[in-house]
Parts: sequence; structure tokens; C-alpha cells
Amino acid sequence: MPYLLSLFIHLLFVINAPVEPIQQEVLTTETISFRENTFDIYRVNLAEDDLCFYWQGEDGKPLKSIGALKRHINAIGDSLLFATNGGMYLKNRSPQGLYIENGVKLRPMDTGKKAKTNFYMKPNGVFLITEDNEAKVVTTEKYPEKEAVKFATQSGPMLLIDGKIHPTFREGSQSKYVRSGVGIVNEQEIVFVITNEVINFYDFALFYKEVLGCKNALYLDGAISRMYIKESQRLDLGGGFGCMIAVTKSL
Repeated sequence: MPYLLSLFIHLLFVINAPVEPIQQEVLTTETISFRENTFDIYRVNLAEDDLCFYWQGEDGKPLKSIGALKRHINAIGDSLLFATNGGMYLKNRSPQGLYIENGVKLRPMDTGKKAKTNFYMKPNGVFLITEDNEAKVVTTEKYPEKEAVKFATQSGPMLLIDGKIHPTFREGSQSKYVRSGVGIVNEQEIVFVITNEVINFYDFALFYKEVLGCKNALYLDGAISRMYIKESQRLDLGGGFGCMIAVTKSL
């Protein structure tokens, strides 16, 4: 075959060859800027990560702090990779509202309207992991009572409901606190967020919607929130919580 014809055929093949899409790496943890705020995030993949809820230690007393949780985790031979407060709590450090740990319901659902607190900003909701290892954030009214649930914590308000920002949130609100939350990317992928500056509910929900692409997200708590992320050396060990959510790894 003449050289020029051979070269033409080769170039034609190269030009028309299918282009492999560039796979963008999804980071487990990163800090993202949005609307003059910065957010530390931690992504959990239930197919790979060991995520559990914790409330009490071996003595039956609330663990309360991430430091105490870390010692508890180390004592059973595991390493703590991630931890955060798991919702609101009562004066005795018991979780407020529904709380399920390892398939056992330890606290009942709270459907009351008795206080003007964040928990009761309807719709509030539940973050849960089913026995089939699927993650969901649902409104309290849509909680799947007939489904087998491994872990659940009730909190409020919802940040996003089916892609819509909570109806009571107002853009430009001056009610600003450090805030933490949990959002669902899909049934296997969860994203936890804590703000590094004070922020209003609207901007926090908008971050989950526009930056993280979540359809449903739940507020966990405000100024008391803490987050431990070993990989990024964010090593918050304090707190005075009810339940906590953690990712661990066997040593």
C-alpha cells in the first residue's frame, strides 16, 4: 500500500476513534467554597464504608463526645475515620425523636408541635439506613414504618425535600450559626457537611442542592456541631451530644 494512502487511513482511524471519557476522581473529603462560606464535607459509600450510629458506651451511659467515641472504637480494635453529632438530644443526652441502633428502636418517633425549636420546623425528618444497606432521608410523615431499618435518627428541619428547599427558609436571613447536615446522593452515597463559618438555613440548603446535587437533606444541628475527619486532619474531639454517626475501619 502506498505510504501516503496508509498514513491517511491511519489518521482517519485516529480521528474517528471513540474518545474515552475522563473519569473525575470523587474525593472522600474536601473543603468547598460557596457564597463566601467554606464547607468541610465527608462522603460515605455504603458499599465500601462501615458506617454505624453510637449513643452509649459499654457502661450504658451516653458517650457524649467524639473523644469518648474514639476511645470506645479503639477499645474494640477499630480505628475512627469519621464522626459527627447525629441529631438533637434531650437534657439527659438521649436522642430527641426516633433513634434506632443495630435494628433496635431505642427512642420513639416524636411527632409533636410543642416547641418553637429547629427540631419542630415542619417538615422535619429522619436519616436512616435500611437492613438492605440503603440510605434515605425522608420527612417524618413519610418514614417507612413497615421497612426493616438498621439505623435511624430523627432531626429537623429538612433542608431539601425532593429537590426543593424547605418552604420556611428565607434567602438573606440573618439567623446564622455553624451548621451540620446529611444529604443523600443516591441509596449508597451519603454526604455529611459542616460549615466553617456561620450560615443561614437557606444558603446551607442551597449548597446541598446546587453543589452536591442532593434531592433530600436533613439538618443535624447548629452551633454545637463537631466533625472528626482523620484523612484531612480535622480532629474535633469535643462535644456534648446524644447520638453520633461514625465510619470506622478494622485494625
